[in-house]
Amino acid sequence: MVTSNNCLDPDEGAVPGTRQDGQKVSGMHWIVLIVSGLFEAVWAVALGMSEGFSKLVPTVIFFVGLVISMGGLAYAMKEIPVGTAYAVWVGIGASLAVIYSMATGQEAFSVLKMVFILGLVGCIIGLKAVSH
Repeated sequence: MVTSNNCLDPDEGAVPGTRQDGQKVSGMHWIVLIVSGLFEAVWAVALGMSEGFSKLVPTVIFFVGLVISMGGLAYAMKEIPVGTAYAVWVGIGASLAVIYSMATGQEAFSVLKMVFILGLVGCIIGLKAVSH
């Protein structure tokens, strides 16, 4: 693939685990993506607790979590394809938000919810496994 500056994309045609220019793909991008997914759950829960931004502490937590989460997602997308990165990020955030809500009693526990969350986790692991 040719980029806007007429240079080859360093990942195109690369052996999994390396880029076309021979550099190794860093596992740091995956770590940052996972942490960003954790912060996605933080800002989602804080948004609900802010009651329409009318409570100061949850509102501040929302904005701080949002900036960390989005910044980490943007960093991870430097090396991880957009579709994979976004799906993993959302899956982690959504799973943790539901688990937190059930653990705190804000949402009713359900065996089926847990089965579907495990399905999401399985899909996230699958995306990581087939990603290069």
